[in-house]
Amino acid sequence: MPLLLKGFVFNLIISILAMGIGTAVGATLGLGQISENAWLRKFAWFVTQFFCNSPWLVLLFFSMFLLPFEFELGGFTIPLPDWLKATIGLSLPVMANVSEIVRGAVKSLPSGQWEAAESLAYTRRQTLWLIILPQCVKRMLPPWMNLYSILTMATVLASIVGVSEVMTLTGQVLSSEGGRPELLAPFYSFVLLLFFAYCYPIARFTVRLENKFVVIN
Repeated sequence: MPLLLKGFVFNLIISILAMGIGTAVGATLGLGQISENAWLRKFAWFVTQFFCNSPWLVLLFFSMFLLPFEFELGGFTIPLPDWLKATIGLSLPVMANVSEIVRGAVKSLPSGQWEAAESLAYTRRQTLWLIILPQCVKRMLPPWMNLYSILTMATVLASIVGVSEVMTLTGQVLSSEGGRPELLAPFYSFVLLLFFAYCYPIARFTVRLENKFVVIN
């Protein structure tokens, strides 16, 4: 149990890092989709649609085998471990989904918000940062939390590319026990319960937020 719990904590670390990277880049991409610059808007839309409609496992393999094992920076050789490449791979679909969440939240606001800000001589940037985005937070939070739950459950895909997370360690433990078939159900049920115990409260809290922040048009 301590070994499997350690692996599960590693899954959570991967999910938090991937969500952080995907949120930061995805929010920028989402703002690009509503940019007044046509080329930037088209580029952001293409990147969003490409990664949003690509299989997560394919993107994971893409990152694992196309990213270098190490790179040089300022004369220093910095290794790029498999778990970090897996984190980058999982952050790509998160980035695309966050981009759509941001774009959808901004577009869902009434156009009168922009017109009122324009009448007060606000610039587009001031309108976006001071009026539009603060109102979008409550609209973006529930789908963002749902996305994090999905990402957490998807971190087990890292086992396919050899990252030592909970599924990989479960397989190793079963192998050390001689591959006894009667142990398969208890071990994998334990892993299932770990993810359920972590993700279910997030799902319930998301429902509460959706009810609290319900938007009546």
